[in-house]
This record gives sequence, structure tokens and C-alpha cells, in this order.
Amino acid sequence: MSAQEPDWGVDSEHGRLLDVLLCPPDNFRWLPTSAISLATLEAGHRFDPAAARAQHAELVAAYEQAGVRCHFLEPDPALPYQVFARDSSVATPNGAVVTQPSQPWRRGEYAPVIRFYEANDIPLRGMISAGTLEGGDVMILEPGLAVIGAGDARTQETAAGQLAGWLTEDGWEVRIEPIAARWVHIDVLIGLVAERLVAAAVDALSYGFVNWLRQKGFEILEVPVDDAFTLGANAISVGGDRVLSAARATGLNDALRARGLEVLAPDLEMFTLGGGGAHCLGQALRRERVG
Repeated sequence: MSAQEPDWGVDSEHGRLLDVLLCPPDNFRWLPTSAISLATLEAGHRFDPAAARAQHAELVAAYEQAGVRCHFLEPDPALPYQVFARDSSVATPNGAVVTQPSQPWRRGEYAPVIRFYEANDIPLRGMISAGTLEGGDVMILEPGLAVIGAGDARTQETAAGQLAGWLTEDGWEVRIEPIAARWVHIDVLIGLVAERLVAAAVDALSYGFVNWLRQKGFEILEVPVDDAFTLGANAISVGGDRVLSAARATGLNDALRARGLEVLAPDLEMFTLGGGGAHCLGQALRRERVG
């Protein structure tokens, strides 16, 4: 890290992404973890480990093409869904928060993520202890403003309140938004793709939340509910008018390009069928500050 670069952490989801945390898919396989992966298994799709490795390599290449430094968790054979590195921690402006995933095969993800942060001298803001919370339910919309999804299937309201309390202490406004268990995490329903521009499955979100976003000045690119269920809104801004999406999220990708945004779209089918997309696969470690 050069002296000119910001400290570890983020204050938005659209500042230029400098460093991202990923996990190799060495131990990944599909499990009935959600309505999305359950539908995949019931449809008779076959998981291809070689394709997963190739697609993850394509993801890494897309980040590197965008000038993002990629860091990697140590894969643990006991953690098949560790590849979705978004969920085991949350980046804030004042340090990382270690989360507490809900499902038994994910609870051990705290260990490699703590080792990673300690080995890289990245400060910890806290560790979730009040219940379960997963990083895919946390969206830092802009400096001082965040939303946390809470459906009790993954992120419990008590744990969402714990994180919201820490952010509030730091001077932030935080909205805790209930979501249905079918949608797993709030980042299945919304993706901040550029400054004040949100891709959202509005038909699966509450009127109050959609209205709140608009009152805060966010423009919404509407994503059909069926597209959201296949991770068609699960994109991540890498800054500089560039968005990392998935090749099969054609509706969103076309809409982004029509807005003049550059879309990096690796094939992520092995992961989207398993329940997670581009946003799920990486945790932002550091962005240029926009506040």
C-alpha cells in the first residue's frame, strides 16, 4: 500500500475499488443452502468443479483488468461455501467486521477471515456476537448511509441491530430492511452499480424501502424478479464507470451499457446456480474514499 492510497476500508459501494478479498473455489460444491440452489438441484443441473475453477479464474482476471488487487482467503475443506467471500466479513470505514453466518457449514468461516485480517494488519471494527449476520445483507450506499437486510433466515434482526449500532456510533444513518427468506440476502435484490444508481428488483422490495431510496436521491434500474432470482441484480461497481456483473445477467448488462457504463461480465454460471453472483464472490477491502 503506497502512502497516497487510503486506509483499509470503504465508505461507499461505488468509489474506485483498489483491493478485493476472494476465496479459491477448491472446496465449492452445490448444497441446498437457499431457494436458489435448491431450485438448481431440483432441476437436475450438474456441478462441474473444473468449470467452477475456470470461471473463478475469469473473475480474477476481470478484477485485475480493472486494476484491482486480489487477495485470497485460505480455503478450508470443511467450508464448501467459503468461496462467497462477501459473507464472512463486512468492510466499514473504520475497520472490518467479522460476521457470523447462519448455516452450520458456514459458521467456521470466521477462522480463516480473522487469520487473513490479522496477517495483513487490517484493523477489526468488531465481531458480530448478537446473532447471525452475513455480509451479503450489508450495503454501504454512500458515505454515512447504509442498509442491512434482515429476514431472520440468514441475518437476524438482533445482529443487524448490533452492526447498525456500531455504524450509528460512527455517525451513520442505517436502515434495517426486512426481506423474505427466498431472497437469501439483500444483495440478491439490489446492487449499487454507480454513484446514486441502484439495480433493484422493486417488485420484491417493500414500497417503503423503494420510496426511501428515491427520497435519498437514488435512481433505480428496475430488474425483473425472475432475473433477480438468477442473480441478475447481483453486480459490483469497481469504480470509474465500470461494473462487474455476470455474463448471463444480460438484462442488467444491456441496461448498464445503455447508460454508458463499461461492463465486465465473466461467466459465473457455476456460482449463480449455487446461489451467489459477482457481488457475493468478493468483499471489498479498500476503495477510494468518496466522502
